[in-house]
Parts: sequence; structure tokens; C-alpha cells
Amino acid sequence: MKKYSSSKDINTLVKKLLTQGFNVQLGKKHHKLVTPSGRKLTIPCSPSDIRAFDNFRHDLKQLVKDQL
Repeated sequence: MKKYSSSKDINTLVKKLLTQGFNVQLGKKHHKLVTPSGRKLTIPCSPSDIRAFDNFRHDLKQLVKDQL
């Protein structure tokens, strides 16, 4: 089982998005989530902020909304 983040919530969300046509681009420090249209969002691998999942989800919504 591939792990994209130490946060279980972020990890679960990324795995769900992978089934919906998103891809992950591997990097040296951080992986990037790539939308079906090619836009990228960095996946926080070891978030120390308690709101990291909410911030990631908000950034993802903004990214998807902007491409419509």
C-alpha cells in the first residue's frame, strides 16, 4: 500500500482522488497531485499544522474550481 502522507486523512483523500483520474508525480521531498487537466498541487508529506488536512482540501477545491 503506497503512502503519500503521514496524515491518514490526506493519504485517504489522495487515494480516493487517484481513482477519479488524478495522478501523483513523485518528487524528492514532496509528491505532487496532478489534476486530469494537468494542474499540480503539492501533497504535504509530514504536516505539522493541525489544520493541514483542511488547508489541503481547501487548496484542492480552489484548484478544481479554477479549471471549470
